[in-house]
Formats: sequence, C-alpha cells, structure tokens
Amino acid sequence: QLQLVESGGGLVQPGGSLKLSCTASGLILDSYVIGWFRQAPGKERKGVACISVSDSPAIYGDSVKGRFTVSRDSTKKTVYLQMNNLQPEDTAVYYCAARPRLYRACASYGSAYDSWGQGTQVTVTS
Repeated sequence: QLQLVESGGGLVQPGGSLKLSCTASGLILDSYVIGWFRQAPGKERKGVACISVSDSPAIYGDSVKGRFTVSRDSTKKTVYLQMNNLQPEDTAVYYCAARPRLYRACASYGSAYDSWGQGTQVTVTS
C-alpha cells in the first residue's frame, strides 16, 4: 500500500478555483490508477474523478464534468485535480486513492482502492 498525501485544499468563493495535489512519499504514481473522492458532512463518499494507467480517458462524476480535470505530472510525481467554477455543493473533504498496482482501469467505487490519503478540506462559500 502507498502512503498518499493530499494538499491544496482551502476556502474559496463560488466561481473560484483550486488545484489539489496527491503525492506518495516521492514515489512515481504513473503505475497506479488514482481516484479522487469526496465526502461532505452527513453524506456518503463519492467518486469525483479517476485517471487510469492505460490510454483510456479520465472519468468524472456527473456533477463535476466540465469543471474538474485530473492529470499526472510524472516529473513531479504528482496527480492533480484542477477544480474550476467551484460551487457550495463542492464543499467536502477530498481524498486521493490508489488501486492495487495490478489494476490498470478506473473504478468508481471506493472499495476498489486500497491506499488512501488523509484528505484535504475544500470549502466553497461566499
């Protein structure tokens, strides 16, 4: 299992942007499927975005399509979640997660991932 660390959360006004980062103690994440999930108070954890290790395009939850973009930077050993046009309903703790290395495709359910970060808070409010 990896030890993942998220960063980049914070407080932003509606319409603003944040860029979350996910790293793993200096390890290269290119060989891992990385998913982003979020959990709002009193709600279930939901998948937000996922980037695979194959040529398949990234996948996104319906509520964030067109606003969020997941990407990798191999040189920085980081997976990013760029979040634009943030809205109050995007307020949540955001987690990155990794599937076991043998998997190459994304999965939308959390149980498919065996490594999780501690989460970073994103608050969208005016």
